[in-house]
Amino acid sequence: MNTDRDPSRPLAILRSQGDAAWTVEFGAGIDPVLHARVLALADRVRALRDVETVLAGVLDVVPTFRSLTVLFDPLRTDAEALGQCLLAWSERCAPAERPGRCWRLPVCFAPEFAPDLADLSAACGRTDAAVVEMLTGTPFRVGMIGFMPGFPYMTGLPPALARPRLATPRKVVPARSLAVAGTMCCVYPWESPGGWRLLGRTPLPLFDLQQAEAPAWLAAGDAVRWQAVDRATHDRLAADWARGAGSREAFLVPAEEVPCPAV
Repeated sequence: MNTDRDPSRPLAILRSQGDAAWTVEFGAGIDPVLHARVLALADRVRALRDVETVLAGVLDVVPTFRSLTVLFDPLRTDAEALGQCLLAWSERCAPAERPGRCWRLPVCFAPEFAPDLADLSAACGRTDAAVVEMLTGTPFRVGMIGFMPGFPYMTGLPPALARPRLATPRKVVPARSLAVAGTMCCVYPWESPGGWRLLGRTPLPLFDLQQAEAPAWLAAGDAVRWQAVDRATHDRLAADWARGAGSREAFLVPAEEVPCPAV
């Protein structure tokens, strides 16, 4: 870990979020260098939580594309000391390449799961099959989890597929829907309103309370490649998870097999 600050990169900014959280902002916008710095600081806090006294009260860290929020118990740590420590580390953590987990996750593009696929294909001047091929041939990177528990914002969408959100959002988006908007790809882990364009559905629960230590399946820094499956396979996998027979580990792949794109 480099201990000398690079004078060419912007200074991080420390912002208070009440009496129980600090946010370190590294810059503005979506940029792979900023995100690498965010992940480097998050890794350092996690690694030293049981070593550094000032981190004793840290409860969680929440990375985004450009910032890191650290939640803590104000009765168990010195908030000011923690904030200054985070700020100092933010300038010393080198934005090194961070190998996240790599997943190959199934998605079904059946018409009943993909109400916006035909319109998006027509707008892009491509066939439905060509759009599906682009989606399944692209490695995506999770930039952050937000909006709702387990909701992954993923970068890497081919520019040819970039389109704005729907002019009129849906009142109900089915859970596990694969969707795109702008330059992003996502999956709705819960049934909710939403304005992203629905292109398919995964049978996997991306937020699972049965996984007590990590209910959110994906995390910032993870890579995802979608694998097309037919309706029968989708239904079989969904049934497996419903009866508790699914395994997250079955969808992990060696990092070298799934290129991890920049955020």
